[in-house]
Amino acid sequence: MTPLAHIVALPVRAYRLVASPWVGHGCRFQPTCSAYALEALERHGAAKGGWLMVRRVCRCHPWGGHGFDPVPGTEPRD
Repeated sequence: MTPLAHIVALPVRAYRLVASPWVGHGCRFQPTCSAYALEALERHGAAKGGWLMVRRVCRCHPWGGHGFDPVPGTEPRD
């Protein structure tokens, strides 16, 4: 992960540490949005990974999608 991607990942890691235990486990997607964000930043860097992260969070609403939604460029898990 690039140094800039590490900086972009800090708010996501803070959310997972502080807020996620209080919010609960009601994520509509698999992997969760925070796991998706960290994987996108690791695989694609700060610019593209950040864009993928924002797109995913914007889809996370009651009228959005649900189910398995992997980071582009990853192999499906069996």
